[in-house]
Amino acid sequence: MLTITKKGDNRVDVDLNGHIDAVNMRVALDELIAASEGVEHGRMLYTIPEFAMPSLAAIGVEMTYLPGLFSLLGKYDRCAVLTDANWIQKAAEIEGALFPGIEIKGFDLDQVTLAEDWLDEAE
Repeated sequence: MLTITKKGDNRVDVDLNGHIDAVNMRVALDELIAASEGVEHGRMLYTIPEFAMPSLAAIGVEMTYLPGLFSLLGKYDRCAVLTDANWIQKAAEIEGALFPGIEIKGFDLDQVTLAEDWLDEAE
């Protein structure tokens, strides 16, 4: 399940927990794009307590959204990724290094306060 929550004018939280199918992917990406309207210097808290590979159909849906998703990169300055999977933390930080203008940092699931403090640092 992929859940999008707008937490403020410039804060969006994404929760990825378990299996994602094409329907859930489409709904969540539409919600992410809508929640990102008007965001400037945004912050994102991405929580992944349990990762499962999305279905092939969900990946196909995501591919159709890529142009819109790339346009979101300019709206966000920081993204904290909460997960106990070290490989996801490292992959997220590498992704942040590849895309200019956004810092991505990984945190353990029990470091919510530390992650939120980091998100708020540069405001």
